[in-house]
Amino acid sequence: MPATPAPLTDATRDEASLRRFLHGLPGVDQVGVEQRAAGLGTRSIKKAAKLWAIDTAISMVDLTTLEGADTQGKVRALAAKAKRPDPDRPDTPQVAAVCVYPDMVKTAVEALRGTGIHVASVATGFPAGRTSREIKLADTKIAVDAGAAEIDMVIDRGAFLEGRYMAVFEEIQAIKAACGSAHLKVILETGELATYDNVRRASWLALLAGGDFIKTSTGKVSPAATLPVTHVMLQAVRDWFVQTGDLRGVKPAGGIRTTKDAIKYLVAVHEVAGEQWLTPDLFRFGASSLLNDLLLQRRTQADGHYSGPDYVTVD
Repeated sequence: MPATPAPLTDATRDEASLRRFLHGLPGVDQVGVEQRAAGLGTRSIKKAAKLWAIDTAISMVDLTTLEGADTQGKVRALAAKAKRPDPDRPDTPQVAAVCVYPDMVKTAVEALRGTGIHVASVATGFPAGRTSREIKLADTKIAVDAGAAEIDMVIDRGAFLEGRYMAVFEEIQAIKAACGSAHLKVILETGELATYDNVRRASWLALLAGGDFIKTSTGKVSPAATLPVTHVMLQAVRDWFVQTGDLRGVKPAGGIRTTKDAIKYLVAVHEVAGEQWLTPDLFRFGASSLLNDLLLQRRTQADGHYSGPDYVTVD
């Protein structure tokens, strides 16, 4: 991997340097990014390409349950669906990961052992993140010790919006260190950042601090993932790669419910970041209901007629 260029190294030297770097990033053309997102969203693809897109999207899903009423039984059922999304169609791809709270990681790990499906866990006081760093680190350690291969952390949006960028940077670094070999997805909660410029700054801040993925949302705040916001984040990882030679991923989460929506995101990945990002290693969908629609549309494409919702399991 090429060494990080001096300007990026210098950017994190102190608060003033980090502020100067983040506020020196090019401003986002709001009209331009929204028009481009809308334009890519109208692209049509042929049947063979659509089947490929559906299978690719399935393989990128982080199948998620993050509710107070989660039980071990529900997590085991979700793991079973992750392994065989459509039991009648054994050629259906497995999903990328199952995402749960830290106390459910052990159950998910046991249910998915030997499958290659990752177990992801939200941590750091998800979804608000309003707790001490000590508790955030302990939360992360609980999940990693239980076997989580991926950690989805939330940034301190209050500190970011106050301009205390170094505090956010250092916290991400600390969580990254606590992850050990687990990959770190950094949730920006873009719906609370207010502007595309803030999304760009938060994206670069997370990348500078060592995030393996940048993620739009917790799914608990509206708006969650949007195509224009995802465009800005895809631009960030593309530009990071150009400068460093280091590939980082993007995960839109929340509000992506249909195959049509998922395909729009895949088109954006291809056109904004590049074809090499069209892999679960670099792009994920944070979703629960999306998988059912992908499975229904997959059957429709294969059979030539709509199968109806009774043919897929309800989460």
